[in-house]
Amino acid sequence: MPDTAAAADVAAGADLRRLVARLRFRHLQLLVAVERGGSLRAAAGVLHLTQPALSKALGEVEAAFGFALFTRSARGLAPTPRGELVVRGAALLLAELAHLGEEVAAEPSVTVLRVGAPPFVAQGYLPQVFERLVAASAGVRVQLMEERVPLLVQALLQGRLDALVTSYPTEMPEAAGQPLLYEKLFDADFTVIAPAAHPLARLRQVGWERLAAERWIMPAPSSMVRRMMEDVFRRAGLIAPVPVIESTSPVTNLRLVAAGLGLSAVPGATLRAGDAERAQVRRVRVHPEISPNPVALIYRAAPPNPRLALLREALACQTKPTTKRRTSLARKRER
Repeated sequence: MPDTAAAADVAAGADLRRLVARLRFRHLQLLVAVERGGSLRAAAGVLHLTQPALSKALGEVEAAFGFALFTRSARGLAPTPRGELVVRGAALLLAELAHLGEEVAAEPSVTVLRVGAPPFVAQGYLPQVFERLVAASAGVRVQLMEERVPLLVQALLQGRLDALVTSYPTEMPEAAGQPLLYEKLFDADFTVIAPAAHPLARLRQVGWERLAAERWIMPAPSSMVRRMMEDVFRRAGLIAPVPVIESTSPVTNLRLVAAGLGLSAVPGATLRAGDAERAQVRRVRVHPEISPNPVALIYRAAPPNPRLALLREALACQTKPTTKRRTSLARKRER
C-alpha cells in the first residue's frame, strides 16, 4: 500500500511551491486592506490603486489558493471562513517582515524581542528577567507592551508580539489556525492590604462578607485581577463591591492604600518591593485566602520563533523550578 503520509507531504510541498511562485507581498497587503476596509473602494484608497486593478489582483490571489477568500454582497466584501485564515496568516507574515526590517535596519543590527505582560507581571517580575536578558547579549533590545490581557492576546495573534508573560486568560478569543501554547512559569500570590491604621489590619481573621462592606481600589473591569477579585467574592456568595477608585497599576494601588483611600489586592511581589509604602499598609488576614494565580509564557504554536529561546533562558533564571507544560490553550479550556 502506498505511504499516505508521504503522499500528503508531497502534495503539501507542491501546494506550497505553487503559492510561493504566484503570491507576492503586495498580495498579502491587498488581503489585509480588503478585510479591514470591507470593500474594494476602501482598500483601493489605502493601497493607492484603482478598483479594477485591485479586483484583478484579488482574483489572482484567489486563483492561487484555488477557492474564494471573500464573499461579495451589496454591503461589500467579507472574508469566508477559509479567507479569515488566509488574511490572518497574511497579517502575521507582514508583521514579521516589518519586525525583521526593524532588526536589520539598526546599526549595529539587533534582535528585537517583543514581550507583552499585564502591569502586575511587568512591574513585579520582569525587571530582573530583562536585566539578565540584556546582560547576556549586547545585541538584544526588548520592547515591552504593558497592557490588559485581552489586548495582549490580540496583539500576539496579530503578530505584534513574540510572547506574553501573563496569568491565564479565562476566556481566550478564537484563534482559528493559530493555536496558542503555554508553559507554566510560577504561581503569583495576591494579598489584600489596608492602610496601617485600619481596624481590619489588627484582626486575626477577616471574612469576605466584612470585606465587601469596605471601600476598594481595583483595576479596570476588563483586567484579569479585577475578574479574579470578583470571582473571590462570588464564591463567597457575595457581590463584589464597586470600587471607589479604578487603577490597573498595582504600584499605584499600593500607594493609594498607603494614602488611606481604601483596601486593595496586590501581588505579593509588589508588596515586597514597595519599601517606601510597606510601613504605611498592613496585610489583611482574609479567610479563605486568595488562590495563587498561575503565570505562564504564552506564544503562537507556529511558525517557530527563535527569539523565544532568549526569553526562556532569562525566565529560567528568574522563576522557581516547575514542571513545564506545553499544550494548547484550547485543550486547557476544554478541561
